[in-house]
Amino acid sequence: MARKESDLLLAIAELERERGIDRETLLEAVEQALVSAYRRNYGSDEEVVARIDRETGEPRIYVRKTVAEPVEDPRTQLSLEEARRVRIDAQPGEVVDVPVQVANLGRIAAQTAKQVVVQRIREAERGMVYEEFASREGDIVTGIVERIQGRHVFIDLGKTEAVLPPQEQIPGEQFRTSQRVKVYIVEVKMTTKGPQVVISRTHPGLLKRLFELEIPEVHDGLVEIKAIAREAGARSKVAVAARDVHIDPVGACVGPKHARISNIVQELGGEKVDVIEWSADPAEFVANALRPAKASRVEIQEATKTARVIVPDYQLSLAIGKAGQNARLAAKLTGWRIDIRSESQVAEEAAGAAPLPPPSFAPTGAADRSQEG
Repeated sequence: MARKESDLLLAIAELERERGIDRETLLEAVEQALVSAYRRNYGSDEEVVARIDRETGEPRIYVRKTVAEPVEDPRTQLSLEEARRVRIDAQPGEVVDVPVQVANLGRIAAQTAKQVVVQRIREAERGMVYEEFASREGDIVTGIVERIQGRHVFIDLGKTEAVLPPQEQIPGEQFRTSQRVKVYIVEVKMTTKGPQVVISRTHPGLLKRLFELEIPEVHDGLVEIKAIAREAGARSKVAVAARDVHIDPVGACVGPKHARISNIVQELGGEKVDVIEWSADPAEFVANALRPAKASRVEIQEATKTARVIVPDYQLSLAIGKAGQNARLAAKLTGWRIDIRSESQVAEEAAGAAPLPPPSFAPTGAADRSQEG
């Protein structure tokens, strides 16, 4: 029996080394297993506790009772005389743990503890995985495509598996098994089946983290990302500002021969990324956001938070963009409603011609925006 007890402690020590689970957690799991086994084998409705000697591994079963004179309920109480056989200084009203002699306790422990310990190990591992990934919400991780089922892609993140659902995939993006892919951790939930990691390839946060990975000035805080507007798979706009007047924030992000931004574009499957300089002046910020189009002037209407943008005639289609994409992203990036007019339209209105309703773009959807000031 002593050998089995020693084996128990040796096994727990090995599990602690291999799985990184606290020794005390495992010992408590075995103690609970012994209580369950005792109740199952002896049908006891008494308050039962189990203890394992931390030095020898010897298991013990106790029934917890209250010292009473007289004894009214033998299941929960024992006399002062009986109590002092267990503990010489016992007093009425105190709780005493009375040892119970159980035949083949070591064998019972061996039969039942293993299953419960395995379950506890799973629970502890799930808890560790949850804590690790919960602390990484809003971060970027690299995973490996494990399998593809229908439109769902299962990504191996090392200690757990995450599902990339269709709505979080970049439109048109193709995956293959064993492919390494960067994903953004949106949320981590604890479910009955363990931690569920919600990941995305379309979230603006993915673009922000890619900037931090690829651009040292962003990583070091010399260049700050002020806002991001993204239509995943098509086009994004990123507003940046330098905290050092000697740094060109746009140039730092684009990199020599567009090398830095090209790495980001490649990771996003060819998604076009416009880097524009942020400004505390709304008119200047809106004008920058409409690039590559060049505005002649921007008129700000604070009351309606509308920016009236006048552009040269040949720049009108560029300012609006294909299907309105450029202006739509600019509105989302800046948070201003943008009305765009060509110079000839403004001239016709000034001459008394009936004005046509200007193309208007509202900042629908939430941009990933830092506190602007």
